Amino acid sequence: METYTEPKELVENPHYQAQRQKKLGSLSDSMIDEPIIEIVNGFNELPYCFTLQSCYGHFVYSGRKNAYNLEPLPVKDIIAGVEYRIAYIAFCVENSASGRGLIETLKEITTIDPKSIQFCCAEWFWKRQVNSYALQVEPDRFKTKDMVILGYKEALYIEKIRNELFVRIDELLKNGMER
Repeated sequence: METYTEPKELVENPHYQAQRQKKLGSLSDSMIDEPIIEIVNGFNELPYCFTLQSCYGHFVYSGRKNAYNLEPLPVKDIIAGVEYRIAYIAFCVENSASGRGLIETLKEITTIDPKSIQFCCAEWFWKRQVNSYALQVEPDRFKTKDMVILGYKEALYIEKIRNELFVRIDELLKNGMER
């Protein structure tokens, strides 16, 4: 599945509030990867944003075949290849001053590592929900893919970047976002 397209401009969406209520009414913590439950709920507390989908980012390899593995990679280089399932949060943003401010703030998060974090759109999301965006962690050369095979050292690096991304988002939600 292709996940990346360049960010689009916000458009008018007179149905934003109804779409938000419908989506939030169908969301439960059991649908969210445990490490990012607070982050997803934090986005959903913002009246100018709601989440569409998310994934913590999973590393699958010999000995850890669970597609939803949340365990950190082992410290020793004992793995040849790691299947990485993309870390991301997809969300819809209201076309308002607060929504535009959120977009600018989230774009800045990519400075953690612009070659591994993208602020983007996904065409298939946009077709279902206008004003949808995503923050994703994926090596730039694979930014259009949602699953790739990485060497062990690169997987360790991507795991580190993924963790930094979610820490930064959590800090922003707790300390700096207008509610």
